[in-house]
Parts: sequence; structure tokens; C-alpha cells
Amino acid sequence: MLKKFNLILFFTSLGLVNGCVGYPRLLNSAFDPSGRSLNSPATELNPHISGRYIVFTSDRRGSQDIYLFDRLRRSLIDLPGLNSLDTMTSHPTISEDGNYIVFIASRQGRSAIFLYDRQTRQSRNLTSNLPAEVRNPMISADGSRIAFESSVNGQWDILVYDRFGRPVKE
Repeated sequence: MLKKFNLILFFTSLGLVNGCVGYPRLLNSAFDPSGRSLNSPATELNPHISGRYIVFTSDRRGSQDIYLFDRLRRSLIDLPGLNSLDTMTSHPTISEDGNYIVFIASRQGRSAIFLYDRQTRQSRNLTSNLPAEVRNPMISADGSRIAFESSVNGQWDILVYDRFGRPVKE
């Protein structure tokens, strides 16, 4: 019964993220005890929807990893080179075309904002030179800009970087 409650809450939060009229709505996804579908017995966290894609974190393989679900194909998409055993990931968001995923990765007590390029299958640390805590990354629809919160000035400010890790100056 608890899993059913979590699934409904998951989809309700998806509606709030998207902001479209008619949300929240239930995406009818069959339960898969093996974890190969959107609906699994694992804990699913931080869902973000953009166009046809839903990106989220899950502990279905025993570590907190990022998963990508294609709503049109109704299946998970492999993300080679993204998840690793020594890193805990959270708060993923995805560009509308599905090419870029931005997320927080924590390794050895230090958190950073990373950008994963699905075409090159590589992740890049965007905040390696930022001596501050970071949280809540969001990516633009075209994947060119990443906004996130940073404590670099001793308070939580919003910073905007390009996808190469350079601050955007307006």
C-alpha cells in the first residue's frame, strides 16, 4: 500500500513541476518488480519532466543513481558513464531535447553541479572552481544555461552558468 501512495505522490509532483493545465495526471505505468520500468518497488526521488522525458533518482540498484524514462517509448533509457559507485546523485533535470542532464553529485562529502551529455556519454563538473555549497540545479530547455543556488557569498544566491562551466554575465 505504501508504494502505491509514493507512486501517486510522484506523479502529483510531476504535474507541479511541469505547470501545464490539466495536471496533475496519472501516467499509467505497469509495476515492474525488477526495476526496468518507471514504476518499481524502489524509492524514486526528485522527478523532473521535460517534453517526452522524465528524469529522477532511484535506489533500485542499491545506490542513489539517475534514471531516464522516455514517455513515448514507455521505457528506461540507458545512461552509460553517468552513474558510479563512489558518487551519490540527486536533483536531476533534463533539457527538452533530452541531450543534457544536470544534477548534483556528492563525492567524499563535497557536492558539485555536473552536466551529463548523452551524445558523448561524459559528465563535466561545472562548479569545480566554486568554493561554495550548491543546490537545486535547473537546465534551460535548449541545454545552454544552468541555474542553481550557491552559498558563495555567505547566503543562498542564484548563479547562472553556461554548459561549459562559465558564469553567464547578463
